Amino acid sequence: MTSALELHGTPHVDRYLETNGEDGYHWRNGTTILLLFTKGRKSGEQRTHALIFRPWGDGSYLVVASKGGNDVAPAWFLNLEADPAVEVQVKGDRFAARARVATPEEKPGMWAEMVSAWPDYDEYQKKTSREIPVVVLERV
Repeated sequence: MTSALELHGTPHVDRYLETNGEDGYHWRNGTTILLLFTKGRKSGEQRTHALIFRPWGDGSYLVVASKGGNDVAPAWFLNLEADPAVEVQVKGDRFAARARVATPEEKPGMWAEMVSAWPDYDEYQKKTSREIPVVVLERV
């Protein structure tokens, strides 16, 4: 069986769901993973993504829409722009949330927190002229 540290995409999501995050919550370089459930903006079907996150404030979570520094935003980000009502799962806790982009005033501190989780985010930003957003997931 492949270690969860080596998983990406659908296999990572599947393992996380099967084990309520026991296998898949902890990932590479000490990072932690949540699952983000969005509604496909074209298909209307549920889409699930395993994303590096950090807790923020009282019950919110931060994720970064980096796509490795690609000039195009990740599909999950485009989905939540179309419909910010999402679901989030952290280990076995699945809940409704509202997604929003960090304000210009909030972003520096939030970006620093996310870079502490995954230093490559700074490198990803250097690779693209697109401003990589920090997304705040607020429990509703």
